[in-house]
Amino acid sequence: MNDFEKLLEKEKSTVRRFVFYRLQNRADAEDVLQEIFLSAYTKFSLLKKESSFKAWILEIARNKCNDYYRKKALQNEVSFDEVTDKLLLDGKWGVGDDFFVREIMNKLCEQDRFILYLYYWQDLPYNKISNKLNIPVGTVKSRIYNAKKNFKNKYSLTEYDNGEKEKMKQFPKILYNYKINKNEDKTFSVKWEELSGWFIVPKLKEKLSWAMYDMPSRKRGCVYDMKVTGNAEIHGVKGVEVVVNEALRSCKSNILYSSFIVQLTKDYCRYLAVFRDDGDVKKCLTFLDGKDFTSIWGLGEENCGRETNIFEKGEIVRKGNNVTCLNKSYLVDIVGRYNILLNGKSYDTVCVMDIECRGCDVITEQFLDQNGKTILWRRYNRDDWAKNIYGKTWSEMLPENETLIVDNILYVHWYDCITDYIL
Repeated sequence: MNDFEKLLEKEKSTVRRFVFYRLQNRADAEDVLQEIFLSAYTKFSLLKKESSFKAWILEIARNKCNDYYRKKALQNEVSFDEVTDKLLLDGKWGVGDDFFVREIMNKLCEQDRFILYLYYWQDLPYNKISNKLNIPVGTVKSRIYNAKKNFKNKYSLTEYDNGEKEKMKQFPKILYNYKINKNEDKTFSVKWEELSGWFIVPKLKEKLSWAMYDMPSRKRGCVYDMKVTGNAEIHGVKGVEVVVNEALRSCKSNILYSSFIVQLTKDYCRYLAVFRDDGDVKKCLTFLDGKDFTSIWGLGEENCGRETNIFEKGEIVRKGNNVTCLNKSYLVDIVGRYNILLNGKSYDTVCVMDIECRGCDVITEQFLDQNGKTILWRRYNRDDWAKNIYGKTWSEMLPENETLIVDNILYVHWYDCITDYIL
């Protein structure tokens, strides 16, 4: 094995993760990977220091991913909404504004979006746009003028006051009594854009508070305030920063999560980086940090993210408290329609179960309304999970709590969460 092969073998998984985060189409991603490895091999003699190999090959990967999207855009194989953040970053609005610009662009009509795309991102002159759209040059100028005017109007409506005072809504000290009734009507599909485990939608201006409740005492534990503070970038991948403020802390863990970098696309929601304080040390984990990151924060096949378009697939089947599922990694599926009676209100929901794999440590059920918002979230632990720490099984520690049997394995209900959406 020569020097190149040794270095590539060490960093190959990192490059794969990098490309899979940038390209959603897996077949295309594999093709781009081969281009990256071939390009790195042919240029290896130009590398001055082997210690710089990782940064060097990631730069090749970044350029190949950008080339991929540029070629597809030029061939009209992707719509404006599918153009990468990198292409938008190179637009006329300047570095750092690309994610916010996309938010505004998405609010424009298709005609306005497309004419601005041709003029700004494709850098086409009036006459070429005229030929492409088969309209007079005068009409091109008029449409660009109107599109820019519409953009400006949308931009002014989207700006918000950074000095707005935050007011945490009061969560009850004891969780409301609730009832979960099975509805035999057909389940509905839902657009679910919330960040897994933290409930906030990772878009600019979004904020949310949520609380944990121990079972069976129903006593309030930690309360979190969440806010999206702006655009962010990790290893060339664009997202937003979500800041976490623990408004009320009663959790036993000494680990404090201060912020996340998160990416939301039309199909997936995923973590890019996590910042946490372990006592006196502040740490950052990113999607390129291997199992240290993916074992806790990885979502979906090969860490592509959690799907946002949720519908009943039949991969998880639930009958009462008995659950069976396919033998595959990372299952997220709707298992039924339920009416939730909570705090004097009735909610029509679907229950989404998250089962990472057969026999996994933790299983969750999340009741979503038709807006894709969480009404109630419940966590279950495998009965013997962390027995070496607690000295007992969960059924011994929490004998009153509800249980699930998942593929003949016992899981015990531990705690619930609600958000200020239902207050």
